[in-house]
Amino acid sequence: MKTWFITGASGGLATSVIKQLLKRGDRVAATTRKLGALDDLKATYSD
Repeated sequence: MKTWFITGASGGLATSVIKQLLKRGDRVAATTRKLGALDDLKATYSD
């Protein structure tokens, strides 16, 4: 398991990458300027 820090995770390529990383069991810390932009990922993959 690896830990990733991803900036600019509001959507597009970053969201796709985050989903793939979480599916394979890695940990992801992601930042965004849009409040709530990562709520769906958090609901699906927990904290």
